[in-house]
Amino acid sequence: MGFSGHAQDSKPETSLIANPVYQKNCARCHGKTAAGHFMAGPSLVSEKTTAMSPDELRAIITNGKHRMPKFEGKLQPAEIDALVDEIRSQSKRQ
Repeated sequence: MGFSGHAQDSKPETSLIANPVYQKNCARCHGKTAAGHFMAGPSLVSEKTTAMSPDELRAIITNGKHRMPKFEGKLQPAEIDALVDEIRSQSKRQ
């Protein structure tokens, strides 16, 4: 607190794979490193995924898509928002 600098540089970011919500609910299909599993969940660190809008990602997590189950009612909206932010932040780390 009281740290000054560029807002983007000073904002603390939680790593997607360090998030306990990710490890409990997502890692089984998307992998412990979020790189995906063949014939299961796709990579969450791919350029295609990290380029999705926050609304697209939120809709997929909330409502499910293809074989992915919906997490509405299983995760709190704030947990879904954190996952969305963490997925999108992966593109900045590559």
